[in-house]
Amino acid sequence: QVQLVESGGGSVQAGDSLRLSCAASGDINTFFTLGWFRQAPGKEREFVAAINYDSKESGYAGSVKGRFTISRDNAKNTVYLQMNTLKPEDTAVYYCAGTRGTSWYMAAATYDYWGQGTQVTVSS
Repeated sequence: QVQLVESGGGSVQAGDSLRLSCAASGDINTFFTLGWFRQAPGKEREFVAAINYDSKESGYAGSVKGRFTISRDNAKNTVYLQMNTLKPEDTAVYYCAGTRGTSWYMAAATYDYWGQGTQVTVSS
């Protein structure tokens, strides 16, 4: 079993930055992909970013590319999402997700493990 715990959400102004963290624990072997998804009120959960086990592969949603950066520290079993130049449309609950594999994946159905979510609110 794998547990994922997010932290770092909050309320900020447009243009500000936030860094989300997700600590993973449990049965994590070498090949473990981590990703971030978000869900705004009344909308479906959407892919934000993901990174593979050795950080050599990563991908982003078009809406965040150039503003958000995903990274991971395998020594700490932690994945980060640095969010810069935040916009009101980034307001959502952000979820950390994990799955076994060697690449990164956009489809939520690919991920077997999910955190409880952390709220990010961006006001104009």
